[in-house]
Amino acid sequence: MRVEGPVKPGLRMECADGRRLVLMQGATPVLFARQRATHRGLHYARTGRYTSPFAPLRAERARAVAEFAAPGSAEWSERWAAHAEAELRGAAEGPLHTGDWLLLPDVHRWFNAVNWPTLLAHDPDRGHLTWFGYGDPAEDARDLLPLRALSDPEAPRVKAYRRQYREGVLPPVFAWWISGLHSPVVLDGHDRVTAALAEGGRPKVLILSRAVVDATWVAILSARPVEEYEKRVAALEGPLAAARIAHQSRSLADDLTAIISGYDRTLAWPFPGGAAAWDAAVATHVPGWAPDADR
Repeated sequence: MRVEGPVKPGLRMECADGRRLVLMQGATPVLFARQRATHRGLHYARTGRYTSPFAPLRAERARAVAEFAAPGSAEWSERWAAHAEAELRGAAEGPLHTGDWLLLPDVHRWFNAVNWPTLLAHDPDRGHLTWFGYGDPAEDARDLLPLRALSDPEAPRVKAYRRQYREGVLPPVFAWWISGLHSPVVLDGHDRVTAALAEGGRPKVLILSRAVVDATWVAILSARPVEEYEKRVAALEGPLAAARIAHQSRSLADDLTAIISGYDRTLAWPFPGGAAAWDAAVATHVPGWAPDADR
């Protein structure tokens, strides 16, 4: 989707020297983070002040979309993506700014099934995310970062969503890929995350990201899978060749879809006052938090 404005959104990343990051919503910091010098992860602290830019979802809408298209299907995802686009375009403190954006299911297979249960059991307001599978410690290998604490599985709103999950009509979670965090964050659907996990399942997730629009870069990334596809197809012979070519063609289509649906880098604006002001803001909003950036 093409977005014409604003130039600077209400929900945005800001940065300062020393790998210091902060997610701002208007004038309110909702998440501080500091990347580790070893590039193996980051330390973060939530302030508890995040507000979803989406209006509350009513159960009637969830059931109406499920009647229109089978939950989890391409049509179902498209219908919910259209809903999310409308909500985000009308949000004063959402993440959209001038440029091209994508809002798609997890085409990059970012979410690792083994990490989902960890999220419900281990999601501290002041914690650490490990990157690239290092697992130091193992419980920090999470694939999604909530912007507020997850509710208790027995909370009334979560119980209502748990019922929707059992009925097969639970709406997706809307996330936003932030490259500086190397993680999607939950824009809307924190209670739906809890509901799906409490029922022993996994939530459906639609991920918002900036679109890669550099045609030259897309062509470079596409060249190798196309070349390998041509070699494999040229070597196929015999009565099963047609079926195998069809399989290879579907595989190539998946690879090319992932490339053109790639996540571009998230823009970050300078934090006013730089590192000293960032440190002062941390002391004010998350007192006592002292991330070990050299670890």
